[in-house]
Amino acid sequence: MKSIKFFTILVITLLFNVIVLGQQKAVIYLDGDSRLQGYFSKAKVSKAKIPGIIIIPAWFGLTDHEKEAANKLALLGYHALAADIYGPGNTPKTPEEAGEKANYYKANFSVFQSRIKAAINEIIKQGADGEQIVVMGYCFGGTGALEAARGDLPVKGVVSFHGGLGKDPKRPNTLIKPSILVLHGADDPYVPAADINGFQQEMREGKADWQMIYYADAVHAFTEKKAGNDNSKGAAYNETADKRSWEHMKLFLKQLFM
Repeated sequence: MKSIKFFTILVITLLFNVIVLGQQKAVIYLDGDSRLQGYFSKAKVSKAKIPGIIIIPAWFGLTDHEKEAANKLALLGYHALAADIYGPGNTPKTPEEAGEKANYYKANFSVFQSRIKAAINEIIKQGADGEQIVVMGYCFGGTGALEAARGDLPVKGVVSFHGGLGKDPKRPNTLIKPSILVLHGADDPYVPAADINGFQQEMREGKADWQMIYYADAVHAFTEKKAGNDNSKGAAYNETADKRSWEHMKLFLKQLFM
């Protein structure tokens, strides 16, 4: 009797893993000769055309934070891919290494854009509608989301969570086709006023459909629970800003895909 009960539990567990956990998986894809490994979460809906959301990680690379976001987006009915920028085995171990890697891609923006385009190709391969793609990102990834717009990648919208807004002033402002949502900590010390002013001017000159929302008492990394709660450090979690920004993103996506 015990063996039958054990077998039944085992079967149920295996079925759960196939039906539920099978909806999330690691995916290997390429950007030219560069091998990348992302995390794909399949939409929990069944319809002909499903939008796809690319999530660009912060400067430490792909973590549970981006994977959790992908799973939440899948529950909302979107295919979601937490993308890889650095490649397997290249995850930075210190803030200094993270800064060095992030600065490389910011300076070499065409390489950054190419990494994002590879993720877009992959999510379409996984079943997302190629005409309904959004790129979102956190911190360094928020900068990447804006680069998707600046690079005229095939996206309908971009969302930046506490991302860097500046770009090399030598780069000309160009037409911005995707809709833009910037979710910004009002007290973020890492985004100077000059970058904010430059970004807003870029949006105006680019004739963009853009919006920028500020969150009171929020600094950098306000969606990252592991950042602690000490605003004096410049980066800290803010529960209110985290929840509000997620709701603002949901409304943005709803309006974009209606």
